[in-house]
Amino acid sequence: MPRAEIESWFPRIATDGFEITSPASQDYNCIAWAGGDTTEKWDPDLTSGRYWPVGVPRGLDLQSFIKLYEVEGGYQPCESESLEEGVEKIAIFLDPNNEVTHAARQKENGVWTSKLGDFEDIEHTNLASLSGLWPAYGDIAKILKRRR
Repeated sequence: MPRAEIESWFPRIATDGFEITSPASQDYNCIAWAGGDTTEKWDPDLTSGRYWPVGVPRGLDLQSFIKLYEVEGGYQPCESESLEEGVEKIAIFLDPNNEVTHAARQKENGVWTSKLGDFEDIEHTNLASLSGLWPAYGDIAKILKRRR
């Protein structure tokens, strides 16, 4: 996807800064990418045939995704998106209908990394640059963390 298209989807991102870090791929989605998986898409929709862990409720609600990342990686809720040494964070976004739309992961240097649908992975300097109404991802709803 051209930079201009990314900037049109996320109006704040041009000023906040971002870099495209991979070619487009349909192999995985942002939910899997945030959890460290580039081999498959994670999706709670039972009819999708995609990966979803046993014992995690199948829904687009925030609690289902908090449970997903707890089961898959030992993440726990926290209150701050700020960089903490030795800690990896995931941010979960919700749309106005309170459905999860996106997840991003914080790298060791404090930069966030996101998979944009079936398009590229990007690094962005802050989470708010992906916030806003469609086609942006909504609002940051929860930050999770675990030890690296």
